[in-house]
Amino acid sequence: MCKGKFITLEGAEGVGKSTQAQSLCAWLQAQGIEVIYTREPGGTPCAERLRALLLSQHEGEDWLPLSELLLMFSARHQHLEHKIIPALKQGTWVVCDRFTDATYAYQGGGRGLDQAVIKQLETWVHAHQQPDLTLWLDLAPEIAHQRLQTRGTSDRFERQDQTFFARVRAIYAQRAEMFPERIHRIAAQGTQAEVAARIQACLRPYLLDEEAI
Repeated sequence: MCKGKFITLEGAEGVGKSTQAQSLCAWLQAQGIEVIYTREPGGTPCAERLRALLLSQHEGEDWLPLSELLLMFSARHQHLEHKIIPALKQGTWVVCDRFTDATYAYQGGGRGLDQAVIKQLETWVHAHQQPDLTLWLDLAPEIAHQRLQTRGTSDRFERQDQTFFARVRAIYAQRAEMFPERIHRIAAQGTQAEVAARIQACLRPYLLDEEAI
């Protein structure tokens, strides 16, 4: 059976990633594409339990950057083996809210971990399974921060300062330059409909020829 397409949405907190990922799934279904939505960290029961640990603040002790990194890849391995890869093998498209580019941005850029360590873990966990297309939703950190203030509740990543998110954004920009055929920058300012239209315009050529991704 034909292999499905693996599409990831990336970006810092407050850029509208999760909303756009689900909107994209609905749009792809309307085009006759069989697709599932998933997210990272998470996506399977075990990986969702790790997500809850990673996003929660623990009184008196926080995750060390390397511990955080290892948990991210533990969740990713479960996610890949139990959900993403089986779906792709069945010919189903997968739209994933974040993947390993987020690890380079958050744990590499934000936390300051050596990218060579991240690369080694990436090689062990999914050397031969990369996204076909990555949509990087980009927004100035100060605007994203303003959006976060309206949410009311926040997790331990959302509570990071703007300096942290400036480092995250810098790594996303670096990776977009490194992998221009895979990573497409999507301006995330404007209404949800305007951003969705930019995403759809980016994907439309690939729907005409799925092998082009």
